Amino acid sequence: MARDWHDVFIVDGDAPAATADASTEEERRGFFRRLRENLSKTREALSSEVQATLMAGPVNAEGWERLEEALIYADVGARTTADVVERLEREAESDGLQAEALSGRLVELLAQEARPREGDEARIDLRHRPTVILTVGVNGTGKTTTIGKLAWHLRRTLDKSVLIGAGDTFRAAAVEQLEEWARRAECDFVRGAPDADPGAVAFDAVRAGIDRGADVVIVDTAGRLHTQDDLMAELAKVARVLGKVLPGAPHETLLTVDATTGQNGLRQAKLFSEAVPVTGIVLTKLDGTAKGGIALAIARELGIPVKLIGIGERLEDLRPFDADDFARALVAV
Repeated sequence: MARDWHDVFIVDGDAPAATADASTEEERRGFFRRLRENLSKTREALSSEVQATLMAGPVNAEGWERLEEALIYADVGARTTADVVERLEREAESDGLQAEALSGRLVELLAQEARPREGDEARIDLRHRPTVILTVGVNGTGKTTTIGKLAWHLRRTLDKSVLIGAGDTFRAAAVEQLEEWARRAECDFVRGAPDADPGAVAFDAVRAGIDRGADVVIVDTAGRLHTQDDLMAELAKVARVLGKVLPGAPHETLLTVDATTGQNGLRQAKLFSEAVPVTGIVLTKLDGTAKGGIALAIARELGIPVKLIGIGERLEDLRPFDADDFARALVAV
């Protein structure tokens, strides 16, 4: 899984990522520390149950049930939890795993569930010119700030030229906020008139990206509830318009999911993916109130890879998702 910004993108030639320097390694460690701190409540609860159940000798049926309850409470999801605990119990019996080995194996199994399924791409393909990234999500999930941070990292780390299209034509504040992010990231910006057709704005943004030779065009859309059928149909229309102006677009569709919404985030991901071909999840707001397990539930039950996670408001607080680090931050003592 991606650990660095160079690893999360496919570029021309798809050359291996450069060896990280000391500052990059320190940035990774700093982010992992922040992630651990933000997931501390969940980790402490899970670790306490792991200590009581897996580290205290042979596990009985009641112990396995308590472990299941702890994982479900952490938003890992009933189906994912059942599969993980069943496999762990089977390995404990067949391989004689005990104590630390059993605890370590739990972390490995959770990381395995969070990884993409075979054939799914965990990276973002930037080999198209321009690459069109469509961003979708429910109101308040952090979609606008995610766009700004992603654009900033594309410019800073990969030296890509980026154009941002303000497809949210219903909320003036969203356009202004996105325009400010475009300024900070030194990106081109396309906006429509108030209440303009979102599809028309998306069309103009991609057309402008082609004319200006942009490497990446990021198209914002208005936040909408996944239960609003008419707005979900409008979203599908925007995706079709992108394909008309540039065959194959959108090349990436990122859905932002607020980690604090728990299992409702799974429902959101399911319905959005029915409206548009969602290729990746950006899991936001992984702060002290988020349980975190929803990342595993989405990856396992819907087969949509989590590609980016956000743990705060700073530019550096958006990072590539790493399944192993995430599992360790969620469970490991």
